[in-house]
Order: sequence, then structure tokens, then C-alpha cells
Amino acid sequence: MHVIAIANQKGGVGKTVTTFHLANALAHVGHRILVVDLDPQANASSLLASPPLVENQAGVANALSTRSDLSLPDVITTTMWERVFLAPSGGETLAAVRDELVIAGPGREARLGEQLALIHEDFDVVLIDCAPALDLLTSNALAAADGVLIVTQSKLLSTTGLAHLLNTISVARHYLNPTLCVVGVLVNMHEAGTVAGSHWLDDVREACRSKGLPLFDPPIPRRVVISDAAEAQMGLDEYPGAPAELLETYAHHAATMLTNLEENGQ
Repeated sequence: MHVIAIANQKGGVGKTVTTFHLANALAHVGHRILVVDLDPQANASSLLASPPLVENQAGVANALSTRSDLSLPDVITTTMWERVFLAPSGGETLAAVRDELVIAGPGREARLGEQLALIHEDFDVVLIDCAPALDLLTSNALAAADGVLIVTQSKLLSTTGLAHLLNTISVARHYLNPTLCVVGVLVNMHEAGTVAGSHWLDDVREACRSKGLPLFDPPIPRRVVISDAAEAQMGLDEYPGAPAELLETYAHHAATMLTNLEENGQ
């Protein structure tokens, strides 16, 4: 089972929609996927859950809390795709569990990894949709993951944010997870026809080159159909009018993630 954390401490870069379309792409080639929604905003849960979640439905929050008797297998639910499953966030309850972790003792960063071990034989790939924060929930994701996919944008401050996240990954590798690797950097919502987009993409490329990070090519363009399809709970192969090349790009990046993991011995 491959575990990939999809991360960036900056909000608004499209991590959740990226997770959505990568899960669909991986399922298309026969993988059995679990999406873990580790964000109290619970956007991945809203996009993926089918049937819709009920009020106060148990989620990852319950599995991570010492105040609950539920484990991760107890909270996994279905999505609109046969091969994709969801561990829903738990919403505000997950925010409370995040605060619980702050005052917890030894092993607090290992709780998610312990829960994932319970479903190790059930899935081929786990995608963890991280919150836009470098908190103890993200630390749990980095401690449990084999690799990190960094989703960023070709915008001002993207390289600064990338540097901060890489520092966090380095700390996690040193203290929590020595085999953790970066499986790639994905530039999302790229505006190829603008001077600013081209300039900042070059900036991200140079940052990746200098740090030896794999940069996924091509970038994901800014296209309304990408978010519209996710909000309609449809893959790009199902959504009317979605260009085939977008589906092919996500499929290519999904395959590259797994290849890079395997090349890193994961």
C-alpha cells in the first residue's frame, strides 16, 4: 500500500480538487483507493461521499481521538466510484482532535500511521488530503506517508511557501519518518497565457531544479471545468465537454507519483 500526503500550508492552491481527480485517475487503472480527509474544512468529504454524509457521521477525527472507541476501518465510507473509498474528516470534531493532539503525550504524531496499518491489505493507494496548515494533523500525515505530493501555483510567494514546506518535510524526515520522500511538485491552476504565469512557473522550475525535486510536466491549467466536474461529483471522463487532454494529464501525473515512489524504494 502506497501512502501519499497531498500538501501545501497555503490555502487555495487546489489540493482537494487535485486529490479528487488523482483518485479517479488511479481507480481507472485498477487501483483500490482510500482518500483520507485530514482537513477540518471537510471539502474532500463533501465532494466524494456518496451517499452524502449524515450529520455527526463518524470520521477520521474519531479514529485519531483517544476519547473514541472507533478505528479507521469503522469510519470508511463509499464514494461515487466503485474503487474509491473515503475516510471523512469529521469536520469541527477533527479541529477539536487537532487541539487534543497539542497536549497529548508521546506518540501523538504516530496516530494516523497506526490507524492506516489496520487497513494495509485493503487498499493499493492512500491519498491524504492535508489541511492548509503545518500543524499536528499535517505532522501525522507526514509521519504516516511514503511520499509527499506538493501542490503549488505559478504565483508570487509560491517558491517561498515551497521552501517553508520543504523545511517541514525535512524536520519530519529527521524526527518522524526517515524514508519520507517528495514524489513531485505539481503546479496547479496555471495561467500559461500570462506574463506573470510564465515568470513564476520559471521560478518554481528553478527552485525544483536547485533542490533536486521532480516537477510534474505539464502543469494543470486554470480551467473551470476541473472544479465544476468535482463539484458535480463527476470525473473528467464523465463530465460533459471536459477535454480529453485534462484526463490524460491527471492520469500521467498519477502514474508518475507511483513511479517516483517505487524509484525511492517505497
